[in-house]
Amino acid sequence: MVEQSQVRPGRVLAVLSAASFLAGLDLFIVNVAFTDIGRDFAGQSMADLSWVLNGYAIVFAALLVPLGRLADRYGRRRGLVAGLVVFTVASQACASAPSLWWLVAFRVVQAAGAAALIPTSLGLLLAAYPAARRAGAVRIWSASAAVAAAAGPAVGGVLVDLSWRWVFEINLPIGIAVTLLALRLVPDSREGATARVPDLPGTVALTAAVALLALGLVKINDWPGQRTALTIAAALLGVTWFWFRSRRHPAPVIEPSLLAVRTFSWSNATILLFSVAFAANLLLGVLWMQQIWHYSPIRTGLAVAPGPLMVPIMAIVAGRLAARRMPAGLITAVGCMLCALGVVMIAMSLGPAPAYLSGLLPGWLIGGAGVGLALPTILSAAAVDLPSHRYATGSAVVTMSRQIGTVLGVSLAVAILGSPHGYPDAHNGYLNAWLMVAGFMAVAAIAALGMNPRRPRPSPNVPDTETEVIAGTS
Repeated sequence: MVEQSQVRPGRVLAVLSAASFLAGLDLFIVNVAFTDIGRDFAGQSMADLSWVLNGYAIVFAALLVPLGRLADRYGRRRGLVAGLVVFTVASQACASAPSLWWLVAFRVVQAAGAAALIPTSLGLLLAAYPAARRAGAVRIWSASAAVAAAAGPAVGGVLVDLSWRWVFEINLPIGIAVTLLALRLVPDSREGATARVPDLPGTVALTAAVALLALGLVKINDWPGQRTALTIAAALLGVTWFWFRSRRHPAPVIEPSLLAVRTFSWSNATILLFSVAFAANLLLGVLWMQQIWHYSPIRTGLAVAPGPLMVPIMAIVAGRLAARRMPAGLITAVGCMLCALGVVMIAMSLGPAPAYLSGLLPGWLIGGAGVGLALPTILSAAAVDLPSHRYATGSAVVTMSRQIGTVLGVSLAVAILGSPHGYPDAHNGYLNAWLMVAGFMAVAAIAALGMNPRRPRPSPNVPDTETEVIAGTS
């Protein structure tokens, strides 16, 4: 056990940021491995392969809040270490998977471990720092997830050039090192019996509903229309039941009172729409380069990198605009429209012959600039009108909305593409999918305008638990 007098906040921050980086990396690194996984497990449709991405995102989203609350009750360091162990062991299992569906199953377990890392690492970080220094520490911790998003495709490309299994093997030494350092350097914190046990049946219902919705979308080209409609109807019924249960449960996954805050509810709507487009666009770009232009994984990863590299640059610009009192909704709307413009440029310029510098890169850079304006602004504005003891709760719900949007984006891209067999068969599918992305970005821009607060609002009527920390902003 680490004594409080022996705590060195800088070292604690480094360990906890590494844990956040691990969780975020596997949300993005696998995209570049998608084609190679399909080649290794021959005979699988794109709809089936999509579960390598969707299985992780669904479980990651659904378990953020429940695992955070359980860690609050029983010990955050214990939850962090358990999450690291589960994530690391599951990563090794993914690397050794003998078939596609074993890989999907291990990805689900991996996501459960990753979901524990975010709320526990944030809770431990806040406990380790004095109040005056917490804001700066949280910014650094949050930046680790942004670095993971930017580095994921490039790192994935290098590793997949060896084998797609190395995308998961790389987690083993990092996971072991972070686990040992956490045990040695990070002090524990908890709320104990005052922390409420989360709504586990509600969590199961939400997970099942999102999974059914994704299943109905990715199988839309393979199933009869009636079967698809029934699956999607069951998903919507599950979401409805989850919502009514949340209104009655003493510790719901999503507190309805939080959604009464205008900026918060519109931020969630915006990030869901934005994430649908972002996830679909990333997958489409990777698949086009690998399946139409026949880029190698490493070349694909390096080709993707310039877009994410624009994000931290434009995030600084967004921060300066916000400091000059430009409304967050307007900054976000401009960012979303830049993303839409970049996507339209890509859709209108690509052909069967590789033309990265003239066809893909300009739109990729404009889109990256848009992401840099929009994404950090949404995340920072979401909880601005919430009371301080609900910042973490609000971040958890926003993160959940973001991951659900990711699942829907991947599913819609797969549904629109179908099973193309090279150019020109694939061209119309990609064109339609990119226009869908642009449409979602445009709607996200409209929704973003609702993020601007009209006037100060009273805090939502929710229990005041000062030390409650249940999720993060990655």
